[in-house]
Amino acid sequence: MAAAIQPGTDQVWDWLSQVPDPEIPVISLTDLGIIRDVAWADDTLVVTVTPTYSGCPATGIINLDIETALRGHGIDKLRLERQLSPAWTTDWITEGGREKLRAYGISPPIDGTAADGRLAGRIARLAESSNLTIACPRCNSTQTEKLSQFGSTPCKASYRCKDCLEPFDYFKCI
Repeated sequence: MAAAIQPGTDQVWDWLSQVPDPEIPVISLTDLGIIRDVAWADDTLVVTVTPTYSGCPATGIINLDIETALRGHGIDKLRLERQLSPAWTTDWITEGGREKLRAYGISPPIDGTAADGRLAGRIARLAESSNLTIACPRCNSTQTEKLSQFGSTPCKASYRCKDCLEPFDYFKCI
């Protein structure tokens, strides 16, 4: 019996780009930047995943979705590895993912405002974050106001546009 041909890692990345985030299905797991690596270890496919935060309630579903998708493409031997360091940051969201968030009605995180892991940098960013100008994803107005630090999921805050009067979520920088 001939050995099965392993798909290339580019093909696996393509398959993973079709797996939606369970909390924000308009973006994929690769758009979100949580798939850190795809590699073959002999005949086992190893997918390295960094959760958005260590207590993310969607982690189990994400792992199941990855496994289901890859098994659906004929991957029999699969290992998912959880990588916590470096910690995920919103800076890892792809530009395409940011555009998909905006089109869906979620204001994407502002580039360069994610915590960098250094205490001094974090304090400075926290001070700046209270003065961030968040654009409305519907009309692009910067005349917006924060309604609540907590949105529809732990990673989002609730805002309202003062021009079009529509509420929207802002994907907080982490």
